[in-house]
Amino acid sequence: MTTAPDPTSTHVRDLVHAPFTAATWRRTAYALLALPLDLACIPLALLGAPTARWQRGLVHRFLAPDRTDPTGPTGLPGRPRAGGLPHALLATPLNLVTAFITLYGWAIVPLNIGWPLRAGDDYSGAWGGPTFAGAWAFHAVVGGIGFLLLMPWAVRGLTAVQFRVARSLLS
Repeated sequence: MTTAPDPTSTHVRDLVHAPFTAATWRRTAYALLALPLDLACIPLALLGAPTARWQRGLVHRFLAPDRTDPTGPTGLPGRPRAGGLPHALLATPLNLVTAFITLYGWAIVPLNIGWPLRAGDDYSGAWGGPTFAGAWAFHAVVGGIGFLLLMPWAVRGLTAVQFRVARSLLS
């Protein structure tokens, strides 16, 4: 007879494992690649390039492996009704915010774990100070490990919104 796992332990395990999963890094890649692709698609769509296909391909490559959807392998059914231009124009502001949050959030992790490398000589006013060990511990735990555990969930939420936008504008 097997017992069901404790829900608390599975939540903690998911929280700790999330930064190291392929799905997290696929979503992060999408969050960073969607903005330059959409910016490139705006003028190219005006020239008649198949930008909707490129945008759908990016969604399929980086976001679709996590989706189990009866509408198709990408979750984006059929041929696109609208071209890639409406998606590029309407999704660009969202993609800009998503790319900024993703870049900033992931950059905080090594910056805070490596805080002593950028601290300078006076750390008495730093958070966790007035001692060097206290300042480093605070930055490493709150800014480094804290953001390491937070960012996969932030990226997951942001890319879920991006997926919904792509699904509504490209299907």
